[in-house]
Amino acid sequence: MPVSQAGSINTTALIVPDIYVQILPPQNTLINGLPTNILGIVGTAQWGPVNAPTTIGDMNGYSQTFGAVQNRKYDMGTQVALAVLQGANNFKCVRVTDGTDVAASVVVQTNCITFTSKYTGTLGNGIQVTLSTGSAASSWRAVVSMPNRQPETFDNITGTGAALWANIAAAINQGQSGLRGPSQIIVATAGVGTTAPTAATLSLTGGTDGATTITSSVLLGQDTIPRKGMYALRNTYTSIALLADCDDSTSWTTQVAFGEKEGVYMIGVGPAGDTISNAVSTKATAGIDSYAMKLLFGDWVYWQDTVNNVTRLVSPQGFVAGCLANLSPEQSSLNKQLFGIVGTQKSMQNLQYSSAELQTLAQAGIDLITNPIPAGSMFGVRIGHNTSSNQVINGDNYTRMTNYIAYTLNSAMGKFVGRVQSTQQNDPLRRQVDATISTFMQNMIDQGMLDSFDNKCDLTNNPPNRIAQGYLQDDLNARYLGIAEKLIVNMQAGQSVVTRASLAAGSA
Repeated sequence: MPVSQAGSINTTALIVPDIYVQILPPQNTLINGLPTNILGIVGTAQWGPVNAPTTIGDMNGYSQTFGAVQNRKYDMGTQVALAVLQGANNFKCVRVTDGTDVAASVVVQTNCITFTSKYTGTLGNGIQVTLSTGSAASSWRAVVSMPNRQPETFDNITGTGAALWANIAAAINQGQSGLRGPSQIIVATAGVGTTAPTAATLSLTGGTDGATTITSSVLLGQDTIPRKGMYALRNTYTSIALLADCDDSTSWTTQVAFGEKEGVYMIGVGPAGDTISNAVSTKATAGIDSYAMKLLFGDWVYWQDTVNNVTRLVSPQGFVAGCLANLSPEQSSLNKQLFGIVGTQKSMQNLQYSSAELQTLAQAGIDLITNPIPAGSMFGVRIGHNTSSNQVINGDNYTRMTNYIAYTLNSAMGKFVGRVQSTQQNDPLRRQVDATISTFMQNMIDQGMLDSFDNKCDLTNNPPNRIAQGYLQDDLNARYLGIAEKLIVNMQAGQSVVTRASLAAGSA
């Protein structure tokens, strides 16, 4: 009684009498949408992997992986902290350096062993290794400690001379079977020295961050293997991304190209203290006109940095990106309150934007943070647009919903490639493709994320000649929910105005 998957046996050529059970897949395949809350941030840090996208959920996780927030431009931790204040909780962090970064290290005794921090950066200068007698007789213990981490203990290491140092290195690098894994803080390299250990606490030194000469080229990185900088975010399902404090307009077109190809909403920014006329001119010169980037005006933000105990001027990118990451994709950043802002360069001068200034920025496709916003006296995003000049596609919601639907379908529909289809009216494959996409779109309507849609996958858009060439086509039209940007209230008032109440009073 053979049991097989559907399609694995030829049911028109069976010879042996028997029961043949075929397991059929469900006819209605369901799609689970891709996450839209992943925020990619590229910048510098004082520790951690370089050019490797690393998942972070909160500031505690960030500090353990990359160190503390640094009071300097291009700091990745600063932008993560700003986004966390807005509710963001899913990050892909990419640390970059200028190539001068060095890992802290210490050489023990006379070339007996060298301890080197696992990653480059100044945080490695806080690492200590304590050598002492072990719990068992004639053994040694190595304890590795680092700020904000649990100490790592490698105990009962035996041996003499060079063999002992080699065993210490092996325990640290490979872990101790049944006791603990390898160190996540340092790497040990045994030397040729044979001197017996001396109990001591050793401090690693010489670590540098490689954050002195960061440029837009470093932040952008390279798109060849191994990918670096922004390009390290490829294929990570990042939905929103920013290059920390990257105010170089020559990088904008490259960011736009990446955003369009990867389905990432790039959050750009102009230089601190910029003027409106210069911002408009610079954007026009850069030649960006795309739904893939949101460009923020260079009115930077004052923020209370509690780690470094100072009020700092920081790029507005993290505030806006964090807000978007905390919103469903059909929503706009327009008129949403932002948290943690002490003031902007404009507001700290007790100045407000005029209607003419806001109109100029909006027409140019440049967004900004202001106080007040239509919702009241609070800081928030004022316009809610990307850089496109096309009014139909220049909303935050267009960028995020389009990327969400397109990349969800791209991820989920590949299972139908390679399957058979016929020219019959009720072909199972076309019906399943139609039902799968339609169910996903209807779920969005049911969740209040979509207005309406039409979907078609039948013989009208898959004629026999196209089927014979191996094509299968589904045509999807989706209407997004609109964003109420301009509220118009028509008021007629005066002593002579007729109202329903006044008519009722007159008849009485």
